[in-house]
Amino acid sequence: MDDPIFPALHIRPPRGWVNDPNGICLIDGTYHVFFQHNPDAPLHGNIHWGHASSTDLLHWRYHPAALVPRSGMIDSGGCWSGCIADDNGVPTAVYTANPDDPRQAVVGLARSDRSLLAWKQDEAPAVATPIRPGIDEVRDPFLFVHAGHRYAVQGAGHRDGRPMLLLWECDDITRWVELGTLLTSDDPIAAEVAPANIWECPNLVRIEDQWVLLVSLWRWMKNTHGLIGVRYLFGDLVGYGDGLRFNATSGGVLDDGPAFYAPQVLAGVHRTLLWGWAWEIGRTPDQIRQAGWAGLLTFPRELFLSDGRLGLKPAAELVGLRSTELEWRRPFTEHAFEIVAYGRVTLQLVDGDQDWTITATGSPNSAARIFVDGSIVERFQNGSAQTTRAYPSRTSHWSVAARDANVKLYRLAVAERD
Repeated sequence: MDDPIFPALHIRPPRGWVNDPNGICLIDGTYHVFFQHNPDAPLHGNIHWGHASSTDLLHWRYHPAALVPRSGMIDSGGCWSGCIADDNGVPTAVYTANPDDPRQAVVGLARSDRSLLAWKQDEAPAVATPIRPGIDEVRDPFLFVHAGHRYAVQGAGHRDGRPMLLLWECDDITRWVELGTLLTSDDPIAAEVAPANIWECPNLVRIEDQWVLLVSLWRWMKNTHGLIGVRYLFGDLVGYGDGLRFNATSGGVLDDGPAFYAPQVLAGVHRTLLWGWAWEIGRTPDQIRQAGWAGLLTFPRELFLSDGRLGLKPAAELVGLRSTELEWRRPFTEHAFEIVAYGRVTLQLVDGDQDWTITATGSPNSAARIFVDGSIVERFQNGSAQTTRAYPSRTSHWSVAARDANVKLYRLAVAERD
């Protein structure tokens, strides 16, 4: 690997910008993960839907962009976040179509055959931007099913005001019926757990017998971006007039790292998977420009309920990346590796007189796991996750320290298929 910080195993193409995961689906045995992508520069702009697919969550194939901005059309300013519905056998992308001004964004539709490789984008919006007091921006449609009906939830709010989630009935995916709000910051638990000006990238999924709502927090802050983390809310989904209302009962932080945002879930019969966006937190704009790339998606994770909170763990398939067990007691320079620790362990990146550290604590019955791939670091311990970044150079090395801990160190690589 020529670039010591470029991820070898995570989803991202060789060049350009990557942010939110979109349209994650499992169609005819193949996982499809789409993502916000600028193929021309490592900057947020000219947003396409990039596309990767896999049958095992380990080997990923990259395909031509699925959705592309169209001059003079509803998405001339970019094809922003959304999801994919299997609409009576037709894979249908439901996305934020930005006509150059995010405050005028609408819902666009695009359709494909079941290969998901060629897409036809509609010319007219499925839903125009609702104009009402208290709403400045609306985006990020996510579809879910409840009591035999299909609904869409959208993130919304005001740059100088409070957040809310809008609700639509969309049994007919081309004819949406407005149902008001699913949740507002008048809910005291939501207001406390998820303070923001805009709730972005909402995901609503049922895990076991519990409704779980994910929201990414956008807050207006001068001289910096407004992305401040992701929260989960447990709650009850109840009838409210002609629509539904989410009544929050508790909640917490989904990932406590500084480089995690805008996750999307894939609900299945036996598990719910999740990918998030890992942004750059330790490179200058000039370094990013010279490298020609920025951002990536996390490894897939499984969501589960644990002692009244939402837990995350690495997708079970990721053990298939382990290729060789290494000696952890001496410094090493592996590009991608995993640490498994039944006890307390510290990972250190040393480069001259500079060093970076992360600590994880496992137990005899529950290992802590740290994944490193180029510059992304993902730590899992006791059902919690932390996504951060560390930037090795050609002169740096990694070291592991552990006291009274059972530790394993594995080189990670994708094995060749038979």
